[in-house]
Amino acid sequence: MTAPARTRTSDDLIRAEEPVLAHNYHPLPVVVARAEGTWVEDVEGNRYLDMLAGYSALNFGHRHPALIEAAHRQLDQLTLTSRAFHNDRLAEFAERLTELTGLDMVLPMNTGAEAVESGIKVARKWAYDVKGVPADRATIVVAADNFHGRTTTIVSFSTDETARSGFGPFTPGFRIVPYNDLAALEAALDETTAAVLIEPIQGEAGVLIPDDGYLAGVRELTRRTNCLFIADEIQSGLGRTGRTLAVEHEDVVPDVLLLGKALGGGIVPVSAVVARREVLGVLRPGEHGSTFGGNPLAAAVGTAVVELLETGEFQRRAAELGGILRDGLSELVGRGVTGFRARGLWAGVDVDPALGTGRAISERLMREGILVKDTHGSTIRLAPPLTITAEELRSALAALEKVLA
Repeated sequence: MTAPARTRTSDDLIRAEEPVLAHNYHPLPVVVARAEGTWVEDVEGNRYLDMLAGYSALNFGHRHPALIEAAHRQLDQLTLTSRAFHNDRLAEFAERLTELTGLDMVLPMNTGAEAVESGIKVARKWAYDVKGVPADRATIVVAADNFHGRTTTIVSFSTDETARSGFGPFTPGFRIVPYNDLAALEAALDETTAAVLIEPIQGEAGVLIPDDGYLAGVRELTRRTNCLFIADEIQSGLGRTGRTLAVEHEDVVPDVLLLGKALGGGIVPVSAVVARREVLGVLRPGEHGSTFGGNPLAAAVGTAVVELLETGEFQRRAAELGGILRDGLSELVGRGVTGFRARGLWAGVDVDPALGTGRAISERLMREGILVKDTHGSTIRLAPPLTITAEELRSALAALEKVLA
């Protein structure tokens, strides 16, 4: 009889990855094996409170019952047809998503980077077909310190040298201006401008929130100069900031909306370009596509996600619990925290560099049973599932206070 396989420990599994996985990540030394709600468990059975939520991909927590049920139900019926054929789940997904966002049409894709790439293509096509920009002259204005993905086109307009260095030559056609600077943006716009592409809140940069009026100013400038406003809400959208979309804090409606992460409920990759009809209407058969984009499983899960958001429950939770988060962080300013930025259940926390890097603070929190992610320097990001309880949130803040003491 064959002996039963030995259960591999966390250390075993981490060592096993080293020779066979590309080293494009540097994860915390925790090996997650199970998860439910706001909690994850490693292979040894240690439990951790997830305060990252997959960079907002898990806005509804791990294995939300309604989303798991939708996925199971669809797995028993149909998973993929490709867009060579229609499927019975896609129409409802697109209908519900346009109703939720107040826009007209949906281009379904898979990953966030695919949504951004697709948005760039659509903006350029619109510029040539509708605005009348001469062929191959279209430009797109973006903000410094942006994070829109890691494809070669997207890193072409990144200002993060870690993302760019060694990956050129870069794609032309982009102009970079400072974030939160309407004068610089206005100076960059001209007759060749197809679109302004920005994050309403810059996540990777440390949860940078622009001044009140910035997003409304971007909307006015793009309208005045006849170019598109593309809002990348892949991290900031779908309840995270206390509204369905972060642009709603200024009552702004962009021409093009990029969604991803939470749209797949932490189950399957789902992203979308959602836009006005006259924008997405420029695409014709054969000009753009995706084998898996809009597949029945993704559409079923995406529809279930939209159903959760239609109730407003998660937006309200993010707004209400966001008050607890802000109050707790305010009490730590001057006691290890030098500053923070927060909106809803999303915060960038700047730790006194004398106490350690963001990575060091993240490792200390891990030992206290709290999982977070560092970003530049001594900044950490907090973005728990929107299902977190007030008690769990306070326990995470208490753990942060402890590791900073």
